[in-house]
This record gives sequence, C-alpha cells and structure tokens, in this order.
Amino acid sequence: MASKLASTFRLIVPAGKATPQPPVGSALGQRGLNLMNFCKAFNDQTASFTQGVPMQVRVSAFADRSFTFTVQRPTTSYFLLKAAGLQKGSSTPGRTNVGRLSVKHIYEIAQVKHQDPFFQKKFKTLEQLCHSLVGSCRSMGIEVYDPRT
Repeated sequence: MASKLASTFRLIVPAGKATPQPPVGSALGQRGLNLMNFCKAFNDQTASFTQGVPMQVRVSAFADRSFTFTVQRPTTSYFLLKAAGLQKGSSTPGRTNVGRLSVKHIYEIAQVKHQDPFFQKKFKTLEQLCHSLVGSCRSMGIEVYDPRT
C-alpha cells in the first residue's frame, strides 16, 4: 500500500546545483526528507540543462518520509529577462523601462510555456498566455513593441 501524502510544495532550484543548503535544505529538512537523495536525483535529472538555469520543482512528501518530484520548465521571468538581455527587472516598473521585447519574442516564450501542463490548464489559448506575458513584462519594466508599427 502506498504511503499517505503529507504535503506538496514548490521550489525554484538552479539546474545541476542542488545542495543541502537553503532553500533546498530548509524546505526538505523541516519535512524530514533525505536531502542528499534529493540533491543527487535532481542534479542527475537536470544534467542536460544549462547549469544554473532556475528550474521549478514540485515535490510531494509522504508520511513515511519518502518523496517524489517533478522538474518543470524554467520560470517565466527567467525567459523574459533572458530574451531582453537583462539580469534583473526595473526597480520602478511603469516609470522606467529597462529593456524591450518584440511581440514575436512574447509569442515564442508563450509557445514554450504553453507546453507545461499547468499553463495548458490556466490558459486555454496562446493569445491568453501572451496577454499574461505582456503583463509580466510591464511589472518587470520591459517594454513590449510591435516591429510592424
């Protein structure tokens, strides 16, 4: 019989760089999970990705202190910042734009993100997801422009 699910939680961990230090150590340690097993399994599973890319991880912890995890695509903000060539967003979004992205960039990111099951449930069409990405750009101080105009 399978053990009872105790909790599920999400982490953002750099690909290939999981260590038992915070945030991984504190999140897993307070639930009594084996840190080294998670770090080894995560680093093996993300070996094909570029080192340091922030990966979203959904961890399911069980009552018998076992766990399972799924690695999802990098965060939306990572894709937007990378496409704009930035390290971080604006400290005063709405007043100061720190970068520019074309509508084509937004569409390409939307195509990648729409493959994620979570985004397929939340956004029925690519157009809805593109509108959400434009909103994320605004909140980060990235201007979205249409090169045709």
